[in-house]
Amino acid sequence: MPLYEYVAKDSQGKTITGRREAAAANDLIQWLREQNHIIIRVNELKPKAELFSAGSLGGKKARKIKLDELVIFSRQLATMVEAGIPLVQALNILAEQVENLNMQRIVMRIHDDVESGKSLSEALHEHKKIFSTLFVSMVQAGESSGNLEEILDRLASYIEKTSALQKKVKSVMIYPCVVASMAGLITFVMMTWVIPKFAEIFKSLNAPLPTPTLILIQASELLRSNLIQFVLGVIIFIFIFVRIIRTPWGGLWFDTLKLKIPIFGPILLKVAVSKFSRTLSTLVRSGVPILNAFEIVGKTAENRQIDQLVQEVRNAIKEGESISKPLSKRKLFPPMVVRMVAVGEETGELDKMLSKIADFYEIQVDTAVTGLTSLIEPLVIAFLGIVIGGIVFAMFLPILTLTQAIH
Repeated sequence: MPLYEYVAKDSQGKTITGRREAAAANDLIQWLREQNHIIIRVNELKPKAELFSAGSLGGKKARKIKLDELVIFSRQLATMVEAGIPLVQALNILAEQVENLNMQRIVMRIHDDVESGKSLSEALHEHKKIFSTLFVSMVQAGESSGNLEEILDRLASYIEKTSALQKKVKSVMIYPCVVASMAGLITFVMMTWVIPKFAEIFKSLNAPLPTPTLILIQASELLRSNLIQFVLGVIIFIFIFVRIIRTPWGGLWFDTLKLKIPIFGPILLKVAVSKFSRTLSTLVRSGVPILNAFEIVGKTAENRQIDQLVQEVRNAIKEGESISKPLSKRKLFPPMVVRMVAVGEETGELDKMLSKIADFYEIQVDTAVTGLTSLIEPLVIAFLGIVIGGIVFAMFLPILTLTQAIH
C-alpha cells in the first residue's frame, strides 16, 4: 500500500504529524476524521516497493535489523520519554532519524498503532520477529509500573551485554571453522586434480612407488570415481542431520551433546549460565511476575536442555518450591550458582545475586575465550601441517627416491 505523510490538528489545536499506509488518500483522510483531527495536509510518499528496493531514500538503506539498532532504539526512546516528550511524538522523531528502512517502517507502524490507542507493548507485540517476548514483557511491566524510561534503558543494557557475549563466542568459533573449511577445500582440490596429474607422471616412469604414495593415489582414484556419490552422500547426511536436530528429541540430544564437547562445551555452558542469570535478573528487577519470567527465560535459552530445566523450575515454583531446589536436582548448573540463587531467595535480593552470577560468568567466558584463541592458532597450524603437509610429502617422496637411485 502507498505510504502517506500527514499534518493535522487535534481537538485541542495541537499540530500532529505522522506517516501511515493506506489504500488511497481518501482512506487516510477518513481515518483522520474518525480521530477528530482537522486535516491540514496529506502527501503521498514513495511506494512501499521502492522503499525496500536496492536503492535508498534520503541516504537510508534497507537491511536486516541488528541488535545494535534495537539498543539505539531503546536508548533514544528512554531518553525522550524521560525528557517528557509524548510517546507518539517520540516515535515520530525516531522514525525520521532511523537509517535502516526496515526499522523505519516498523517504527512508523508502531507510531500509528500507539496513536490509534494501543499501548506501546501491544504495538511492539505486532512485530514478534523484531521484538522478542522478553522485550514486550519488560515494556509491559514498565507501562504498568510507570517506569517505562528506566525499563527501556535496562533493556538496552541487557541487549548490549548479551550481544557482546554472543559475539565473543562466535569469534572463537568462526576462526577454526573457516580454517578447517579451507583445509578441506584444499585437500579436495589436491585429491581430485593435483594428485591425478602426479599419478600420470609416476606411471610413465615405470618405477616402484613408496607405500604412502600408493595409498594416496588409490584414495584419489576412489574419490574421483565415486565423486557424485560422495557429494550426494554429504548432502543427504547434512539434510538428515538438520531434520533430526529440528525434532524435539533430536534437538535435546544435540544441545546436550554441545555442552559435553571438550574445550568448547564448558564455554557454552558458561554462556548459558550467564544468559540465564542476566535474563532472569533483568525480568525480576523490572517487575515481571516470576512464572512469566521463567517462561520467557526458557524461550530465550537457545538450548533445549536449559529450557527443559527452566520449565522444571517453573513447575516447582507453581507447587510452592524454591528455585534452587530443582536446580540442585539436575546438577546441570555449577554448585556455586545454585548456592548463590538460594542465598538470593533467602535475602530477598534474587535479582542482585543473579546479576552478580552473570557478571562473574561473563568474566569467565572472557578468560576462556582469550585462552582458547591463543590455543587454537598452534592447533590449526599443526592440523594444516599434518593434513596438507602429509599429502605433499607423499607426492614428493617418489621424486626423492628416484633422485637417490640415480645418484
